[in-house]
Amino acid sequence: MSETAAIWHDVECGAYEADLSLWEELAERCGGPVLDLGCGTGRVALHLARRGHEVIAVDRDPDLVLSLAERAAGLPVEPVCRDALDLELSEEAELALAPMQFLQLLRSSHSRVRCLRRVAAALRPGGVLAAAIVERLPRRTGDFRPLPDVREVDGWVYSSLPLYVGIGDGRIFLKRLRQTVSPGGDLTDEVDEVHLCMLNVTELVAEAESAGLSPVGQERIPSTELHVGSRVVLFERSR
Repeated sequence: MSETAAIWHDVECGAYEADLSLWEELAERCGGPVLDLGCGTGRVALHLARRGHEVIAVDRDPDLVLSLAERAAGLPVEPVCRDALDLELSEEAELALAPMQFLQLLRSSHSRVRCLRRVAAALRPGGVLAAAIVERLPRRTGDFRPLPDVREVDGWVYSSLPLYVGIGDGRIFLKRLRQTVSPGGDLTDEVDEVHLCMLNVTELVAEAESAGLSPVGQERIPSTELHVGSRVVLFERSR
């Protein structure tokens, strides 16, 4: 197994906790199984499973899914390696979660609608989808210098430093400097770039309704010192 993808996912996403209380509250309210879309190494799935919730954790990256499977031993987690655009489950879920702007990682409205249709099909009648989106950036954009996210694994040090965040061509983009230091002190680096499609609540509601999902409310995830806040739109599958 190549562990690099899992390590970078942990470095850049693993410490984020601002949304966990909301996902836990929704899981308590809706019951399970809970479908975790874009689960990565299990930041959300493991949090919920440790609190007794049954979770179906889906990601298209086999290295991330394998890492999650190893961490989830003995917990009520079913890891599934599959693209959400072609999602098929062996059982229907009561709640689907799309954390950390998962839907905005999809490259077009067409892709989002396709994904939303598969999610609707994976939900039981009356089941709920909770989708987190960022509609806009705070005023401060351009160059900034926060502290890097750092993790040590088997003597190797992994550091991810955000370099730039901005908007262009209908997308939000974030550049990070990834640096790796070997146990012997050798340094390697690369620039990684993530793109999110611009998306507002009105657009998302229209796409979801075309996929058979009806809006039933909204929640907020507060901003932190290092992360922007999110709006969470709740949808229900028609009964």
